Amino acid sequence: MDHRLLEIVACPVCQGKLKYQKNTDELVCRFDRLAYPIKEGIPVLLENEARSMTLEEMES
Repeated sequence: MDHRLLEIVACPVCQGKLKYQKNTDELVCRFDRLAYPIKEGIPVLLENEARSMTLEEMES
């Protein structure tokens, strides 16, 4: 994931910063506990495509 892209993308729900999670290849919003997939190198920033994360996942 290009670090320059991470500087400009935001969570579509809360407009917060997203963190790249390398092991799952997802962009994570820690505030909303949502993980947005990256498909073929393109972030899919749609709320209905995001998966909810558990507290255990957020802590790791």
